[in-house]
Amino acid sequence: MSIWNKPVSLASVSAHTAHTAISHLGIEFLEVGDDFLRARVPVDERTRQPYGILHGGVSVVLAETLGSMAAANACPPGHRVVGLDINANHIRATSSGWVTGTARPVHIGRSTQVWQIDMVNDAGQLTCVSRITMAVLAPK
Repeated sequence: MSIWNKPVSLASVSAHTAHTAISHLGIEFLEVGDDFLRARVPVDERTRQPYGILHGGVSVVLAETLGSMAAANACPPGHRVVGLDINANHIRATSSGWVTGTARPVHIGRSTQVWQIDMVNDAGQLTCVSRITMAVLAPK
């Protein structure tokens, strides 16, 4: 059973990213499932910190991108979402390839949503875990 309250596809989520930090960092949406959204970010000159590994802030950008986009598509028609809180635990450094994140709902309520975003490297090893809380705002 799908959690989406709006028609959601790779084309629809990708359409919102042109000329944004998301496109500048090279984030690509990969898959929309019945209860998840997946995207990846390259580990390259745009996203590495001075010590040659993926910048922790970029992991948070990937997590917030996934959680926000997922929440927006899971809220009722006419409603919108805004971020309230995000946290991240950096587990393993990554110096090349891609980091792929998957957002899944922890809670989808009338006024808030909580999403868990797990990120892995190309070998499937956990690199970062993040949780975002979104406020659901009714139409004015």
